[in-house]
Amino acid sequence: MHIVIMGCGRTGAALAGQFESRGHSVAVIDRVGDAFRRLPADFQGQRITGIGFDRETLVSAGVEDAYAFAAVSSGDNSNILAARVVRETYGVDNVVARIADPGRAEVYRRLGIPTVAPVPWTSSQILSRLLPGGADEGYTDETAGIAVRRLALHDAWIGTTVAALEKATQTRVAYLVRFGTAVLPEPTTTVQVDDELWFAIPDAARAHAERTVSRVPGGAK
Repeated sequence: MHIVIMGCGRTGAALAGQFESRGHSVAVIDRVGDAFRRLPADFQGQRITGIGFDRETLVSAGVEDAYAFAAVSSGDNSNILAARVVRETYGVDNVVARIADPGRAEVYRRLGIPTVAPVPWTSSQILSRLLPGGADEGYTDETAGIAVRRLALHDAWIGTTVAALEKATQTRVAYLVRFGTAVLPEPTTTVQVDDELWFAIPDAARAHAERTVSRVPGGAK
């Protein structure tokens, strides 16, 4: 598949290397030619100096045949404009824009432009690691009303089976990470120390699930 990336900062360069390592063709756009020095030394994709929402630049990058487009430059306005041009003019469905302002990111997300807002993501990561019952957002399907989230469990849940945990939380355990490796658990799998559990959680069960895992089994505090 062909991927077009606008912005060759640390994020854009890292994405370019990761996509290429997975066998995809990649074109990177940046208005400053010196930015391409951040790319991996063995990068074989296109390096295009230009403005990421300029149509000639996008065509040069192969946007007409692109499977996906990522706008990750340092400018919110440029990212959202480029994302809209690529989606609306060239019909690329897989588009994402990085927006530093979380308020604006939410507005554009509601308008149908997928966005990544680094500030709330980072803050949620910190909160989830510091507070009991914290949660990480992994994936959300707003149409279906379900999300995949990491929930921090009270220590009293160690030794409990996945089946019992699912029943108590009204969720499904999508997977767990044990010793750095993702595992698809069986109903009889027991929770071990330092396991990270990721749950498929319906919106209606979210508050209940977060409250349940933050307490000892049975609901006592």
